[in-house]
Amino acid sequence: MDSTVTTVAEENVWDGGNKPLGASYGKMMIWFFIVSDSLTFAGFLVTYGFARFKFADSWIIADEVFTHVPFFHGSYPMYYVAFMTFILIMSSVTMVLAVDAGHKMQKKKTTWYMFLTVLGGLIFIGSQAWEWATFIKGDYGALETKGGRIIQFQAADTGERLALKDFAKTIPSERVNHERRNGVWYYGEKELPSYSLNEVIEGVKADPNVVVRVEKLNERGEKTVLSREESLKKLDETVGVVEGANLIHNEYGNRLFADLFFFITGFHGFHVSVGIILNIIVFFNVLLGTYEKRGHYEMVEKVGLYWHFVDLVWVFVFTFFYLV
Repeated sequence: MDSTVTTVAEENVWDGGNKPLGASYGKMMIWFFIVSDSLTFAGFLVTYGFARFKFADSWIIADEVFTHVPFFHGSYPMYYVAFMTFILIMSSVTMVLAVDAGHKMQKKKTTWYMFLTVLGGLIFIGSQAWEWATFIKGDYGALETKGGRIIQFQAADTGERLALKDFAKTIPSERVNHERRNGVWYYGEKELPSYSLNEVIEGVKADPNVVVRVEKLNERGEKTVLSREESLKKLDETVGVVEGANLIHNEYGNRLFADLFFFITGFHGFHVSVGIILNIIVFFNVLLGTYEKRGHYEMVEKVGLYWHFVDLVWVFVFTFFYLV
C-alpha cells in the first residue's frame, strides 16, 4: 500500500500575503509602542486637564507668559510657540516625502528629505530648550504670600505690568550673602533674588502708582487688580520674592502649572530627542546605501511612524498648554 506524504512548505508569518494587517514585524512593533505611549501621554494630559479646571479661576494666562522671541525685545504672545509648532509639522511633511522617495528607491531624494527632517527636529528641540530657559529665568518677578499665592505688580494709570526693577528700592544692608570667607561655619546658600522682600515692599510704598494684582481672574478672564489701599494691605501677607519658575516657585502664578509644564513638555522633548537620534542614524544609513543593498527602505517608514507620533502628540500638548 502506497503511503502519501504531504509536504507543507514552511511559510514565514511576516512575509508574503500572510502578514498580519499587511504589516511587517518591525512595523507592528512600532504600532504597539505608539499605542502604549499614547496612553501614557493621554494620562498626563488628562491630569493637566483636571488641574486646569480645578483652578480655572486662577490659572496662568498663556498670552502673558509665552511672549518672547529670540533677538527681539517686546511682547509677542504665542508667536515663537507658533513658529516651533510650524517647524515640527513641516518636519513631518518632509518625513512623508522621505518615505515616499524610499518606496520609489530614490536614494538622493530620501537623503535630502531625511536631512530636512533632522534639521527641523533640531530647530524645534533647540527652541524648546530656549523657551525653558526663558521660563525659568522669568521677566518681572513677584512676591509669594504665606498661602503660596503669587502677587504681581502693575501701573495704576496705564495698567502695564511692572517688573520689580521698575520700583524696588536698594537697601545695601539687605544684600549680604553668607560667603565662605566669612568663617569656618559656612553653609551652602542658594542665590539670592535680585531684590529682597523689604526692598520690594519699600518700593511699593514709595510709589503711589504701583498696585497689586492677584492670581484670581475676574469676569473678563484677567488678573484681579487691587486698589492702592488693598495693595498695601496685601503686602503684609508676603513672605518672599520669586523670580522665574521652577518646581517649587512660579512667578507667573499657580505653581502646579510649572510642574506640569516642565514634566509634560520635558517628556515630549525627550521623545523628540530620541526621534532625532533615530533619524540621524537612518540618514547616514541612507547615505551609505544600506537600504539600497537591502532592496527596501522600510526602516525609513518605521522611524517615520515614530516621528509622526511625536508630532501629533505636540499638537495636543500645544492645545492644552498654550490655547486652552
